[in-house]
Amino acid sequence: MGIILWLILGGIAGWIAGLIVRGSGLGIIGNIIVGIIGGFIGGFIVSLIGGTGVTGFNIWSLIVAIIGAVVLLLIVRLVTGGARRTV
Repeated sequence: MGIILWLILGGIAGWIAGLIVRGSGLGIIGNIIVGIIGGFIGGFIVSLIGGTGVTGFNIWSLIVAIIGAVVLLLIVRLVTGGARRTV
């Protein structure tokens, strides 16, 4: 899969995860990073239960990336104490 497709999939997954977790406020670049890392995390989690992880640019890969991105955002929120930055 080309790098552009990874960025698109990561961006969509990170954006949806941000909506689920609410208040991530990471912006477009942050959403892409969270989505891509989430793809790895989600792939690992799904492989632990016997499934296949990210398999290409399809709905299953998007779901796996969203699961991983939500887990990542929840871990970040747990570590940071859920504190929000004020400008």
